[in-house]
Amino acid sequence: MTTSIWKATAQKSNFPPLQGDITTDIAIVGGGITGITSAYLLARSGRKVVVLESGEVGGGTTGDSTGNLYSMIDKRLHHIQSKWDKETAGKVARSRTAAVDLIGELVRKYSIDCDFKRVPWYLFSETNKKDETIEKEIKAATDYGLQVEELQELPLPFSVSKAIKVEGQAQFNPAAFVKGLSQNINSGNCSIYEQSPVHHIEKGDKLVLSTPAGKVTANKVIMATHTPKGIYALQTALYPYREYAIAAKLRSGDFPDGIFWDTEAENHQSMRVYRKNGENYLLLLGGHHKVGQEDHYEKFFQRLEQKARKYFDIDRIDYKWSAQHYKPSDGLPFIGESADDNIFVATGFSTDGLTYGVLSAMIFDDLLNDRGNRWAKTYDAGRFTPIKSAKTFIKENINVAKQYLKDLPGKSEVDSLTEVKPGEGKVIEIDNEKWAVYRDDEGKVHSHSAVCTHMDCIVDWNDAERTWDCPCHGSRFKTTGEVIEGPAYSPLDKRKMISKE
Repeated sequence: MTTSIWKATAQKSNFPPLQGDITTDIAIVGGGITGITSAYLLARSGRKVVVLESGEVGGGTTGDSTGNLYSMIDKRLHHIQSKWDKETAGKVARSRTAAVDLIGELVRKYSIDCDFKRVPWYLFSETNKKDETIEKEIKAATDYGLQVEELQELPLPFSVSKAIKVEGQAQFNPAAFVKGLSQNINSGNCSIYEQSPVHHIEKGDKLVLSTPAGKVTANKVIMATHTPKGIYALQTALYPYREYAIAAKLRSGDFPDGIFWDTEAENHQSMRVYRKNGENYLLLLGGHHKVGQEDHYEKFFQRLEQKARKYFDIDRIDYKWSAQHYKPSDGLPFIGESADDNIFVATGFSTDGLTYGVLSAMIFDDLLNDRGNRWAKTYDAGRFTPIKSAKTFIKENINVAKQYLKDLPGKSEVDSLTEVKPGEGKVIEIDNEKWAVYRDDEGKVHSHSAVCTHMDCIVDWNDAERTWDCPCHGSRFKTTGEVIEGPAYSPLDKRKMISKE
């Protein structure tokens, strides 16, 4: 089983599921860092808010993230500067700094037990092949008032050619932060419901959100779901990827405080330490691929473990997990009102979602209270940037088109059920239809349509996490068919096995 160190060590939340029909001003779909911070700020300003979380607060992408907070971005500030301009890159750096500062302020104000700590951020190259990247980032960070230092060595067990150090960044347990903040939201203005997935939003003068046991009627809706639920043109500008992480307990030795990014690692790896209850854990993160487009997913965990054991004295791997992120076509997130009136979205965070999630909440608080926000235009969800987006847009959507070819007759992984071993999932063609067939460890067969309920792409089996993943727009499903994440609302359709094995 895969689970993050954050989920395993955070306190439990205990909000009820929605029962019956209620009315509110603003409905928020999703109880991660974007949704809960939005709820906190809006309730504080006097707005009536309802949060609908499909699982547990902080238990989705937020709880599977890195726990790192920084002004920098994974595509580098100098990349934004070259694609856009200096002014835009400066707004990105300053807005992200403000979001990190707000998290620190909330932690102090409510004494949230989430191991929040200010640490430096490092970007380094192991050889001189990537020194130019470091030099460009040093200049960009200096331009925007960040505390920058250039280094030629780091306290790491391997050689470094060049590095940049940026002070004043931070780390925390994101699941613990979100759960702690949820307990401090003005309960008179906000209700939170767990185990309440939204299956449909009826659009009209009012927005009606349907859950398994109730409905919420709202004037406005915030989609705090990492990618918008349902079908949006915006999704052609969003590209789903997964990244992997392990938490390795150190037998001896230690690891310096800080966020360490390697420019040259094959899988864009990063490292940090997490200390809990007197034990030291090395967190190693990396691996990068389109959702549902690999043959063997477990290899990404194996590569991380191999690197950890190569350089550190590892006792055991206690936790391993992966997380999803959505890359935007033009390098910036989409935050604001969508093409649908009164529905607001926050998406395209790439691997920088914790900081962008809080920034989204700050923007929503201003927009929904009719206040100006100095960063709203930069991240406008309705922007049209064909020149900045063209190369990535064409490449990624050709990739999506290729995934639909999997639905051609005769394209299946195995020919019969007998070839599906316990613990395995395979796509089988039965009566000219693709089935997603999983045999559990006890030998019981679970069969569903292999057609994703979002936009009819054929799902792929993820052997590392035992899920069905859609390679087109990133929807993911349990072996029992229920939606885990992504734009799909509905579970995979069940199929009854009639033929004998």
